[in-house]
Amino acid sequence: MAIDIIKEEEIKKNLNFVDGYAQLEVLPGVYPMVKAYKCELKAGCSVSPKLYADKIQVFSFVAGKGFLYDSKRAYNVDEMSFYIPDFDKQSLTIHAVDEDLQIMLMVVDMLESDWLAYEDTHMTLPSFKKFSECEPYDQSCKGPHTKSWSVIHDGNLARVLMGVVCAEGEGTKEKGHPSVCQYNYTLPGSEFKLTVDGESTMHGEHDFSYVTAGLDHSLVAAPGKKVFYIWFEHDVAELKTNVQSYSSYEE
Repeated sequence: MAIDIIKEEEIKKNLNFVDGYAQLEVLPGVYPMVKAYKCELKAGCSVSPKLYADKIQVFSFVAGKGFLYDSKRAYNVDEMSFYIPDFDKQSLTIHAVDEDLQIMLMVVDMLESDWLAYEDTHMTLPSFKKFSECEPYDQSCKGPHTKSWSVIHDGNLARVLMGVVCAEGEGTKEKGHPSVCQYNYTLPGSEFKLTVDGESTMHGEHDFSYVTAGLDHSLVAAPGKKVFYIWFEHDVAELKTNVQSYSSYEE
């Protein structure tokens, strides 16, 4: 089967809360350099997530209200927002206020070439950006009324790219891109058909999916329905597109 997807109901069923916080790895094993997590923080609770000296982390606050603070400053989460820590150089605490915080977390390993690229050029970290501050862009594979915004630009964070797509009654129809794999996280209010390599399934809010590099794919809503999702891409240039394991690559 070409489609790797986990539905919201399965995610909810497997969340294990400790002190009001749950973090569940989703779609484990689909790609060796990236781990995707669905996290939830109950209203009134706080968490200081694990930070890494050698991994990129991208926190997407996809629903709910709260705030976070690191060693430099505090940030209000009053709309969909994105936070990238400066690895483990500052502390990080997240607090949910009167609504539970829903979080998409991506954790990315870095090869030696990634560090070289990062040292040459990178976005200033830590980075906090609200959805309303993201830069819009256009793309030929998207419908005429489909809107797109860039969160992480090409070349700004090693081999990571990230953005948001939104439309009603249309969406994205894309030929396979052999250079990048793609994770999709469906945002609230969204319901559309995901097709990968000729196979189709419905994609509802808070579902995660993964598209292997090189496979044709589309994310399209029926009339009156909404496409609204975060895409997260990773350049697979140094890995086999049929990724088997990290160890087989290193060998």
